[in-house]
Amino acid sequence: MKIEGECGTRDAVARHVLRRGPQTAAALADALGLSAAAIRRHLDALVADGVLIEREPRPAARRGRGRPARTYALTDEGRATFPHGYDDLATTALRYLNETGGADAVASFAAHRAASLEAAMAPSVSGATIAQRADGLASALTAQGYAASTAPSGVGVQVCQHHCPVAHVAAEFPELCEAETRAFERVLGTYVQRLATIAHGDGVCTTHVPVPPTSPSRSGRTA
Repeated sequence: MKIEGECGTRDAVARHVLRRGPQTAAALADALGLSAAAIRRHLDALVADGVLIEREPRPAARRGRGRPARTYALTDEGRATFPHGYDDLATTALRYLNETGGADAVASFAAHRAASLEAAMAPSVSGATIAQRADGLASALTAQGYAASTAPSGVGVQVCQHHCPVAHVAAEFPELCEAETRAFERVLGTYVQRLATIAHGDGVCTTHVPVPPTSPSRSGRTA
């Protein structure tokens, strides 16, 4: 087996553990054609990254002479880095909902999901100005897995979501994006405009939040 680069080797190690279950360093080295020193280096890196965890051998494995070898298993975080069928399941469920309940049922589900997201974000969104609330929204979205940030843009602020956990599903059911946008408005207390979405092929989900111009102060006006 030929594996290109450090990242490729570590991915191969993690995939082998995914397919075969907890493995010893010796078993991994043999399966992947690596030296003992090389496999140890990759295993140490994967453990440090939280992808693998080192485990003591089971009691049954302690029988016999010598010290039984420890095994390496995937953590929940490591398992989450591999593809899952969740998108397919969610899309199938929404298709069924659409067929049996119609577009209104899909819209109702999207609104319910957006309301749950809104409830999770609302406590983090505060501030005297819209820009401050937009920063809070970005932080709350990041906590929900959206990797969001803000950037000034003309007469407003742009909230940029660099990741979307439901992008594949929203590509077929844009009601999810629409309901999410309305949730942003309720949390921020102002109108917003969705400019781009990952679900529709854009690199980033971008939402424009208008900031009204500041009225000139009259404190210095003379009679």
